[in-house]
Amino acid sequence: MSESAQKPTQRQPRRVVSGMRPTGRLHLGHYQGAVKNWIEISRKAECFFFSADWHALTSEYKDTSNIAEAQREMFADWIAAGLDPERCTLFIQSHVKQHAELYLLLGMVAPLGWLERVPTYKEQQEQLKEKDLNTYGFLGYPVLQTADVALYGADAVPVGQDQVSHLELARELVRKFNFHFGTPQKPVLVEPHPYLTDVPKILGLDGRKMSKSYGNAIELGEDPQSARKRVMVAVTDPARKRRHDPGHPEVCPIYWLHRAYSSPERVELVDRECRSAGIGCVDCKKMLLESLIPALETHRAARAELDRTPGRVEELVQLGTRKASGVAEQTMAAVRDAVKLT
Repeated sequence: MSESAQKPTQRQPRRVVSGMRPTGRLHLGHYQGAVKNWIEISRKAECFFFSADWHALTSEYKDTSNIAEAQREMFADWIAAGLDPERCTLFIQSHVKQHAELYLLLGMVAPLGWLERVPTYKEQQEQLKEKDLNTYGFLGYPVLQTADVALYGADAVPVGQDQVSHLELARELVRKFNFHFGTPQKPVLVEPHPYLTDVPKILGLDGRKMSKSYGNAIELGEDPQSARKRVMVAVTDPARKRRHDPGHPEVCPIYWLHRAYSSPERVELVDRECRSAGIGCVDCKKMLLESLIPALETHRAARAELDRTPGRVEELVQLGTRKASGVAEQTMAAVRDAVKLT
């Protein structure tokens, strides 16, 4: 059976919403894990993509000085990577105040137990012990996420298979809100469904998840000299001590970058020759650079072209934010009417 035949069928999305915390310039994990799929989805459906600056405050509230600049850099990289503002709506979460209004109303019916059982709630408290996450904002971020999606009547949210369970809380919360304020024939909010996307595994250069906070990321527009240096010192298979030792590609971050940037024939060669010790790790890294460097250079050129027009990114985001506000207000008018707050 072919790979395409094994995939479950899913409905064609009508409207899609997704967002990203503003952390500045994109790295390869951001692009391969989200933006690349957004570009593809925007060719099929009406899409809204936003900077989740309020979500950033759930863990970064002690220092907000870098959010505005990080936001601008992120939007610029989205556009340079191929996200077309004429095909999709780009906007800033905090500039559409209806997000806060719906967040408040959803919070009135959100059971505390549901929020406390969210897997990432305790996981992130353990992983980010240096931050004080014992706040209402951090506990309630899934409610804000639900508002982000429901506000635009989105019927689909692009997620990988491992993220489907995270969307279930939003679905349950929308159903609960509709139970209280709508009818089966006339629900107030649209229940979002997962739109499964292919998310390649991208490891950081130290073998952990690629993250700026770990210092193991390659920026999408990193200059060639820096990228070569970082790739050549990256960890590989820790069990492969000597050149003639057989390797295990599945544990090597370089192999997963090959999967994302090299041709299928090159990936097959790397897999086979690594396992048989036919090539060494240095050879493998050099082959990766042959395909990775041109990809980085393409993005650098597109980003440089965009930066030659000062204010262009801000103009496009302002246009998108005004459009998003209009759609959001339509939803909130119906919500206020249903809750009898008119």
